[in-house]
Amino acid sequence: MSAVEDRLTELGLTVPDVAPPAGAYVPALREGDLIFTSGQLPMVSGQLPTTGKVGEGSGLVAAADAKALAQTCALNAIAAVKSVVGDLDRVTRVVKVVGFVASDPGFTGQPGVINGASELLGTAFGDAGVHARSAVGVAVLPLDSPVEVEIVVAVAD
Repeated sequence: MSAVEDRLTELGLTVPDVAPPAGAYVPALREGDLIFTSGQLPMVSGQLPTTGKVGEGSGLVAAADAKALAQTCALNAIAAVKSVVGDLDRVTRVVKVVGFVASDPGFTGQPGVINGASELLGTAFGDAGVHARSAVGVAVLPLDSPVEVEIVVAVAD
C-alpha cells in the first residue's frame, strides 16, 4: 500500500474501485507526465448518495453536505489516477482541481464546497497536494449530482 493510501486509511477512507464510465470516455488518461481525470461524481458503491441543487433552504443540499460529497468526488478521482499509474506514491503534484457545484441561483459558496476535495487532496498527498483550482457554479450536473470534480496530477516514471 502507498503512503497516500496509508494517509487515507488514517482518515477511515479507502480508495474505491473506479466507477465505470457513463458515456464514451475513460475515467482517466495519461499524456506525458500528466494524468487527467474525467469529472468524478460522488458515487458510493455505484449510487449517488443524494441529488439536487446546493443552497440554503428546504429541498436543497446543504453546503456542508455538498462539501462532504466533494471529498467523495476527490476520492473517486484518486481511484481514477490509481487505475492509470498503479502506485499513488508516483504522484509528484496535484496540478489542478476543477470543481462544479449544481447551485441554487442565490448560492455563492462554491469555493467552500470544493474545499472538501482540496482538503482531502492536501491530506492525502501532503505538500504535493497543493494545487491551482477553479470552483464553478452550474445549473445542473449529470444524474442531478450536486457536485463534480476533476483533477490533473503530475507523475514520475
